[in-house]
Amino acid sequence: MANVPEYFGSDVFNESVMKERLPKATYKALKKTIDNGDPLDIEVANIVANAMKDWAVEKGCTHYTHWFQPMTGLTAEKLDSFISPTEDGHVIMEFSGKELVKGEPDASSFPSGGLRATFEARGYTAWDPTSYAFIKEKALCIPTAFCSYNGEALDKKTPLLRSMEAINKSALRILKLFGSDATRVTSNVGPEQEYFLVDREMYAKREDLILAGRSLYGAPAPKGQELEDHYFGTIKTRVQAYMKDLDEQLWKLGIYAKTKHNEVAPAQHELAPIYGTTNIATDHNQLTMEIMKRTARKHGFKCLLHEKPFAGINGSGKHNNWSISTNTGVNLLDPGKTPVENAHFLLFLTAVIKAVNDYQDILRASVASAGNDHRLGANEAPPAIISIFLGDELTGVLDAIVNGVKYEDKRVEMEIGVDVLPHFPKDTTDRNRTSPFAFTGNKFEFRMPGSKLSVAGPNTVLNTIVADVLDQFADELEKADNFQDALDDLIKRTIKENQNIIFNGNGYSDEWPVEAEKRGLLNLKSTPEAVPTFLAQKNVDVFSKYGVYTEAELQSRVEILLDEYCKTLNIEALTMIDMAKKEILPAAAKYIKDIAKTAELAKSCGAETVFEEETVKEISALVTEMYKALGTLEADVQKVHSIEDTQEMANFFHDTIFADMGALRVPADKIETLVGKDYWPYPTYSDLLFYVK
Repeated sequence: MANVPEYFGSDVFNESVMKERLPKATYKALKKTIDNGDPLDIEVANIVANAMKDWAVEKGCTHYTHWFQPMTGLTAEKLDSFISPTEDGHVIMEFSGKELVKGEPDASSFPSGGLRATFEARGYTAWDPTSYAFIKEKALCIPTAFCSYNGEALDKKTPLLRSMEAINKSALRILKLFGSDATRVTSNVGPEQEYFLVDREMYAKREDLILAGRSLYGAPAPKGQELEDHYFGTIKTRVQAYMKDLDEQLWKLGIYAKTKHNEVAPAQHELAPIYGTTNIATDHNQLTMEIMKRTARKHGFKCLLHEKPFAGINGSGKHNNWSISTNTGVNLLDPGKTPVENAHFLLFLTAVIKAVNDYQDILRASVASAGNDHRLGANEAPPAIISIFLGDELTGVLDAIVNGVKYEDKRVEMEIGVDVLPHFPKDTTDRNRTSPFAFTGNKFEFRMPGSKLSVAGPNTVLNTIVADVLDQFADELEKADNFQDALDDLIKRTIKENQNIIFNGNGYSDEWPVEAEKRGLLNLKSTPEAVPTFLAQKNVDVFSKYGVYTEAELQSRVEILLDEYCKTLNIEALTMIDMAKKEILPAAAKYIKDIAKTAELAKSCGAETVFEEETVKEISALVTEMYKALGTLEADVQKVHSIEDTQEMANFFHDTIFADMGALRVPADKIETLVGKDYWPYPTYSDLLFYVK
């Protein structure tokens, strides 16, 4: 492989390719569309489309696709060839501006949450020129938005783009008051991607991993993560080869894959990119997850992106590093060397604090899923309670503002105690991995998203709620007689009113939920509790105000998310039933039979049979317990069919089916520890987590 700068972005129709292949006037017109949102003339689109086609064909492409992000959580594509018939029975390769700008996939086959009836099939994909086209599997992929015939958003990109425009307009109002010459504000994201790699042959023997994405049964391995020897540990040779291949593929697609390392749990790893504009970062993360899975197959792995594939060890998250910046290069969340004197920063910081406090419910709902429910609050990830970590320095600054006292800078040199090691300034603030929303120097790290979640959802919420608060601030400051006095009062008052959301302590402690309740903070532990908050009037109002979601679009999202939750648990329940009947109980019965025969033979020889008899008794009792639990689960799964309301069904799955599944798993996992290894029907946790070389 050539050196990285030579091939980086080689499969992307990026800025340099545009400059090379487009006429100057066309390039300028396209840039105005990208940078300013100006409408794109069809003639310009025709020229761009032809240039894209020529470039793609030169690279071996025969097809193009509108690449979009429906409400399935995956990406979608429908491939069309460039061929166009000629009169002499041959073909030419053509691609028009109309084909570039608009596609028409069947919208009836994607989740719509009631926005579309099954017979109402027409949907549209619309080119998003702010995200570069790219080549994947010899096809030209054009990032697009996806909407219904009536214009309702059926995807995750459209609301995200709307929210980015909202925060742009609101932030510019504030910046104008400070005399800034910025003309555009963008939100930026760097999503850290955690994942597991397991041997593909072992994976293929586990029905639960195949159908549910997580292990529904499994006794703990003798070793877990208690030795803390995996995090940042030496990467195994086979995994290293996978990571190298993955990096190269991502780099060719212009994805800034930066950091890779082993995570805390055995067989768990992380890939982190360099920061990017939210829209593009979201596209890149969706693409990254796809390529991670595809590359894993090449190396004999299965890449697991489920939030909690194995019980008893850490699950996988996707830390969402979020900030806002201007087109003049200013990070609006950078405190500088003296944050107490940086009114510009303090105002934007205060806006984020108030937004998170006011809209805790939908921020929590934005990361809700059946898989993530296993992870949140499991002493490995943030609790389901939203709070903000600011650290000692910023908390001290805000306390000084509220109390009207002077803040004393506490910066010191780091003393390690070894003369040969360099001295460096000690950070004034530690990190807090238990916080769901932590300030980390010049950005906020939202740690609640699960590993397979599209980051479009939480960032749509973040952009919208911060835009709302910035507008509230602008409304007040624009009519102030004395800007500085009004600014000081606004910051002080807002901090005082929202101090309840700031928590720098241990979010894993038993005391924190009690303390959080006293502070009036929400604790929405499950998806059925969290998701309906989207429809609270204040939340409908804020999304409608900025045109991010209509009320109908919000209702559709709630319906889709709850329906997905129900379907996920139903699949898990049916899989557990299938594995119990076809694998676990037959394996236990065969072992009991063979042990009983062994006991009978031993007795005939006058030998002691304590082990055999006790084992048969113990496993038989567990089999009986498991069989009864199986019957309960089967009966309750049947009851689901009589429930018509989606919210009621989600509650039933959470309160009843999930409990039934837990009751079935307990005796099954105990049986696994008693039955001979040769009898057990599928790879154990030890096999899956530790046998990759």
